[in-house]
Amino acid sequence: MKALVLCSGGVDSATCLALAVEQYGAEEVLALAIYYGQKHQKELEASQKLAEYYHVKFKILDLSIIFADSDCSLLTHSKTEIPKETYAEQLQKTKGKPVSTYVPFRNGLFLSSAASIALANHCEVIYYGAHSDDSAGNAYPDCSDAFHQAMKQAIYLGSGNQLQIKAPFVNLTKAQVVATGLKLQVPYEYTWSCYEGGEKPCGTCGTCLDRAKAFYLNGVEDKILF
Repeated sequence: MKALVLCSGGVDSATCLALAVEQYGAEEVLALAIYYGQKHQKELEASQKLAEYYHVKFKILDLSIIFADSDCSLLTHSKTEIPKETYAEQLQKTKGKPVSTYVPFRNGLFLSSAASIALANHCEVIYYGAHSDDSAGNAYPDCSDAFHQAMKQAIYLGSGNQLQIKAPFVNLTKAQVVATGLKLQVPYEYTWSCYEGGEKPCGTCGTCLDRAKAFYLNGVEDKILF
């Protein structure tokens, strides 16, 4: 194995997966999906569909127990409603704090766990799909470039200078991520972004709105199949 890709089943990680396969070949890529206690299985189902599409090795890691005390609105046990508005609108109410759909230090935990799995599978790089829209206004601080640089250094040192992490979109918008994916012919119809787990995306949560805008700015139809 050469590369591990954190694969949430969404647009950004699907594009990362395509980049890794293009760079290393499917036989050298491992897609890692993580169950963290989210309210639905759609993300995991989408991750598996993408792994099958690209013919890469696939693993699921259960980290849900770590978030058992969190009241993040994305989690099964939370009674907090998922906001039906853009991240910008949510940030007007948080006074600089992350939005309610921020899972505490999720990317830090995911990357640390992925590092152990990557080393055990002789990988040399981990890809993850953080982008600038998510870090804007401190909505998701673990998607920022500053966070990425700190984790990059920590994982490189902690792995004995064996393992790199790459966030190829950390300074790009989601629209630019989609533009990249369209060139790579990413099967976005197999991805799932919505925070809800209905038969179809709700269209009104922050990530649905962000996704719709990204496709609109690229002048293409979002042909999601779920």
